[in-house]
Amino acid sequence: MKPAVLFLCTGNSCRSQMAEGWLRHLAGGRFEALSAGTSPVGLNPRAVTVMAEAGIDISRQWSKHVDDVLLSQPEYVVTVCDRAKETCPAIHGGAATLHWSFDDPAEAQGSDDDRAKAFRRIRDEIAEKIRDWLKTEGRLP
Repeated sequence: MKPAVLFLCTGNSCRSQMAEGWLRHLAGGRFEALSAGTSPVGLNPRAVTVMAEAGIDISRQWSKHVDDVLLSQPEYVVTVCDRAKETCPAIHGGAATLHWSFDDPAEAQGSDDDRAKAFRRIRDEIAEKIRDWLKTEGRLP
C-alpha cells in the first residue's frame, strides 16, 4: 500500500489542492495524494487554471473536510497555511506532521493579472517544496 500524504489548509480551495495535484504528478504514483480543509469552501477556479498551465489537471478534485479524509490514516500530514496548523486536529496513528506555510493566493489584491500572478507564484513555490521533500525522502524519480 502506498503511503498517504494529506495536505491540509483552511478552505481546501487553493494551496492544498495544488499540492495534491503536484504530488500526484511529481511522485510517479509512489504516494496517495490527499487534500482537505478545516473549513472547506470549494475548489478555486483560478487554482485549476494555473495548474492546467503547468500541465496538471486538478479539475476533478473537490474540497473535503479533514474529518472525512483522516479515515485514510495518512503517514504524513502537511499543513500549508498557518491557520490550519493552529486549528489542525490531533492526528492519531503516528502520522509525521510537517508545516509548509504559503501565502494564500485567494487573498491577492489588484488586477486580474496581478491575482493570476499570485496564484502562479504560489503554484511554483509548492512545486519546488514538494520536489525538495521528495529528494529528502529518496522518492524523486
